[in-house]
Amino acid sequence: MSPSDWSPESWKSKPIKQWVDYPDQDEYAAVMHELSQYPPLVTSGEIEQLRQELAAAEDGKYFVLQGGDCSETFDACSSDRITSKLKILLLMSYILIYGSRKRVIRLGRIAGQYAKPRSKDTETRDGVTLPSYRGPLINSPEFTEEARIPDPWNMIRGYSHAAVTLNFMRSLIAGGFADMHHPEYWELGFINLSEHSREYRHIFQSISTSIDFMEIVAGKIDSLAETRFYCSHEGLHLPYEMAQTRRVPRRENWYDLTTHFPWIGERTRQLDGAHVEFFRGIANPIGVKVGPTMTPDELIKLVEVLNPKNEKGRLCLICRFGMANVEKCLPPLVSAIQEHKKNLLWISDPMHGNTHSTANGLKTRSFDDILKELLGVMRILDREGTHLGGIHFELTGENVTECTGGARGLTEDDLVKDYQTEVDPRLNYEQAMEMALLIAERQASFRR
Repeated sequence: MSPSDWSPESWKSKPIKQWVDYPDQDEYAAVMHELSQYPPLVTSGEIEQLRQELAAAEDGKYFVLQGGDCSETFDACSSDRITSKLKILLLMSYILIYGSRKRVIRLGRIAGQYAKPRSKDTETRDGVTLPSYRGPLINSPEFTEEARIPDPWNMIRGYSHAAVTLNFMRSLIAGGFADMHHPEYWELGFINLSEHSREYRHIFQSISTSIDFMEIVAGKIDSLAETRFYCSHEGLHLPYEMAQTRRVPRRENWYDLTTHFPWIGERTRQLDGAHVEFFRGIANPIGVKVGPTMTPDELIKLVEVLNPKNEKGRLCLICRFGMANVEKCLPPLVSAIQEHKKNLLWISDPMHGNTHSTANGLKTRSFDDILKELLGVMRILDREGTHLGGIHFELTGENVTECTGGARGLTEDDLVKDYQTEVDPRLNYEQAMEMALLIAERQASFRR
């Protein structure tokens, strides 16, 4: 049950980071009222199902694959782009199932990842200083004074685009898009070009052969046509989250019904802050980004605030240290959690701590650094007597050139070929698939 001293508005009494001031408060109030009257984007039943699966992941029965865009854009709400995201998550999940011999929870950064935290409130170009771009839920990326003014109606646009995205995803899945009997529905043509094509083909052929064998023995397995996808986003803009937070019939708790799985970012996880206050009262399973500045004492206090009953399936710690910091920073945190016997799921986000800028100012990430951090987290958790429960990637199903490395050896000079992101760089579909294959190989070696 949600705490008795909590309400969807109690965060307003706390200090808040990444706050947005709307110039027209009457317009803001009108948007908040309208948004609060709309139907929920997800259901409490779906949220509770995810929570049960995350609890099973803590026991080693599931593995989480969380992935999608750094920041979704409204103009990317198209059938081709949504389908590509689902395809890449499907393909990666089947490779991970093959390697880990566990069911995979598919958790997209989708249908709501419209707000982004910024390290600075302003941006300066050629001597002109304007407010920073904070994602399409807040303002626009064009470097003009008008575009950078926060527009409350963007929250309505965000809700509408999220609803359209979810509707199309559910229609695809209900129509058999994810049916394992028909891998031709979701295969991406690049597999034929990849250096790892033989390994991919072997995995998919093995899966197909196993399905054929089981159906010869037991008859058609209808459940193979059923695949769940959940959505997630950083719960950064609290007015948007609050407007869709409500009680539902026959349940006592409050649910944030903008998404199945919201998370708190590294910049907004202050113990006495507004975001922790809001998150402690919702019944959704939640995540918290944990970086190099986190101390063991602070982590234990944060875990106790967000999961006071120490329930399984409630809390995920999403680690994002950077390849150079993981061996120093992660072990003390894991030891503290183990010592205090806290129930939670460890997820690795090897993307955010490994961002750097090129000489011409483009943000990028190295495939090798991402992989090194991820494998380091796996080794440390295993050494400390626990396990990695999931991975968190910024990725796309498109052929962008935003991260260096991978099988094709993309260099910084290659980035300009198709650099699309307005915020952080993503793995392209080939790099994402290669990453899944390497993780699957590692998981298979752990089983041996």
